[in-house]
Amino acid sequence: MFKDYVLVFFSMIILIVCVLVGVAFLTLLERKVLGYIQIRKGPNKVGFLGILQPFADAVKLFTKEQSFPFMSNFGIYYFSPVMNLFIALFLWLMMPFLSVFFNFSLSLLFFLCVASLGVYTIMMAGWSSNSSYALLGGLRSVAQTISYEVSLAIILMSFVFLVLSVDLVNFVYFQEYVWFIYLCFPLSVMWVISGLAETNRTPFDFAEGESELVSGFNVEYSSGGFAMIFLAEYASILFMSMLCVMLFMGGNLYSFFFFVKLVLVSFLWLWVRGTLPRFRYDKLMYLAWKSFLPCSLNYLLFFFCFKLTVMVFLF
Repeated sequence: MFKDYVLVFFSMIILIVCVLVGVAFLTLLERKVLGYIQIRKGPNKVGFLGILQPFADAVKLFTKEQSFPFMSNFGIYYFSPVMNLFIALFLWLMMPFLSVFFNFSLSLLFFLCVASLGVYTIMMAGWSSNSSYALLGGLRSVAQTISYEVSLAIILMSFVFLVLSVDLVNFVYFQEYVWFIYLCFPLSVMWVISGLAETNRTPFDFAEGESELVSGFNVEYSSGGFAMIFLAEYASILFMSMLCVMLFMGGNLYSFFFFVKLVLVSFLWLWVRGTLPRFRYDKLMYLAWKSFLPCSLNYLLFFFCFKLTVMVFLF
């Protein structure tokens, strides 16, 4: 039993290290993609093809002088980025490995519970900085995340009704012959857009709002604190990309094409950033409450009736 626990612990450490390395190279990919979109040079000068650039960034960020606002609530200010990164990495433990790992049957419920905690860290980071800009960014983030968590949960319930399970492994089995993206294309698009809003990415990056909020909730952070917030955001992007592939693109974890699809969905996140301007805040709320909510509720009712009819005919 003890050896099993040791093996699980080492598997967990390896997964988290791999996620962090993936995040490092996702930042490099983003900067190169944005360079091509804006027809300018990306960071391809450090070493071979810029491969050393993410590590140079990490060294620069973590060795910079740490500044602490004099009037900040120091304890919460200091631990908010740490908790933010911890929650973003903790989500990855629901990866449906069939070998030695936390492969539990309630993985989607785990996702909803842990993902909803992320908003508290941003709220606390914004409030504890004792800056008006940071507080405004934190408030925007809370309203945005709560609004889109509602649509995320209801869209997820539609998929759950199709599979009648909250275990991610069953989604792989059900998509062996046809992907859910073909059966529920509008829901899949809504899920991707809600994922963009949930991860605070352009065109929904109101929590940062560089043009009007001077970087928003993280305005007072520098050095390691800023780096942790940055890492948490990109770990969330990778995680949401993984979830998109698992839910409606036939995510067989043991196939090479799983990773190809994961990179393509991650690229979509970066492509959107380079293409679309920021939304207006009232339109963001309108989209969540007046477009996504009624549409996803109708789909939920439809899939519920569809599954009920199929079960009646079968049994």
